[in-house]
Amino acid sequence: MGIRKKSRGNAARIITSHIINNLRAYLSVIVVFLIGIVLGVVVINNSSAEQITQINDYINNFISDLKEYGDIDKTTLLAETFFNNLYLILALWFVGSTVIGIPIVYGMIAYKGFCLSYTISSSIITLGTWNGTVFSLASMFLQNIIYIPCMMALAVSGIKLYKSILKDKRRENIKFEIIRHIMFSALIGSIMLLGTLVETYISTNLIISFINIL
Repeated sequence: MGIRKKSRGNAARIITSHIINNLRAYLSVIVVFLIGIVLGVVVINNSSAEQITQINDYINNFISDLKEYGDIDKTTLLAETFFNNLYLILALWFVGSTVIGIPIVYGMIAYKGFCLSYTISSSIITLGTWNGTVFSLASMFLQNIIYIPCMMALAVSGIKLYKSILKDKRRENIKFEIIRHIMFSALIGSIMLLGTLVETYISTNLIISFINIL
């Protein structure tokens, strides 16, 4: 028990120190994420009537299927969510480890913000402001309060690696920074993968409960 508390405390200190030491990088990533959110809202607000109809049909069919079958195959969902997040973690780690990959990292963060706001806006358009907001919170909120900070931390770790190598190109420094990036990415990645459990076993139950009272 004491070892677990100590390890959690060490992890918290590492993450807190990382945020404090890289505030500018975090601010830049947050701004890019917010730009993605704005773009998602702009796109959905400028969608054609045909596109809105397709969105409505997709969400209504999803709700109808859940009402009919009453459950989600959690084993399949867990496997799909786990591997999707694992691929995302590896992609962020890999592109963040290369000089030319930093713009791609920013693009992935912006795309996450875009997808999030597009999905929320679509739900509100289809179900109305109240039901759409509750639907979005039930289906996406809990796991994304884990996913989004983790994605940002992985992005900033890659940016820090890039800047450190540019600042000091000695072989010893490059090796040290790469090892530090790998270790930090492994820590954040493990936290992010915990989000798959939240998404599979908590968010799905919340969304099923909400749909049943619609």
